[in-house]
Amino acid sequence: MYGDFSLRRAAQTDAMFLGDMLVEAANWRAGGVRPRHEVLTSADHRRYLAGWKRTADDGLVATASDDVPVGAAWYRVLPQNAPGFGFIGVAVPELIIGVHPLWRARGVGRSLLRGIVHLAGSQGHARISLSVERDNFARNLYRAEGFAVVREGESRDTMARGTA
Repeated sequence: MYGDFSLRRAAQTDAMFLGDMLVEAANWRAGGVRPRHEVLTSADHRRYLAGWKRTADDGLVATASDDVPVGAAWYRVLPQNAPGFGFIGVAVPELIIGVHPLWRARGVGRSLLRGIVHLAGSQGHARISLSVERDNFARNLYRAEGFAVVREGESRDTMARGTA
């Protein structure tokens, strides 16, 4: 338990909530309003959920004290011929994280990030990657938690860290 929330392993039945968190991640800017169906059906985002939960997939869900999910972090190992935004290699899982707006700045994201890095390491992954837009305030969190830029893009960067 982390104050007024706790973490649990993500299950196959969490797919719809992970979709909600994918939409939150895509709409991170204040006033971000890309419709749910647009985010979830776009080729760029669909890869992060299609067929959840595959053998190599894993994740965590943050729940409020009343067991209502409020955030999630999960990873997928994506193939080289269908890479994600943060792809750095075939055996490196790519992290996705989203937190409900009312639960931001309350430690949920940091707890999920630390937990998913630990989980990935316990599953034998030496590194984990993510993609973040340059003006996203979460960059500071990722840096503080040991992520470093490994590839710069036009408006977004790929970051990675070891899980050991």
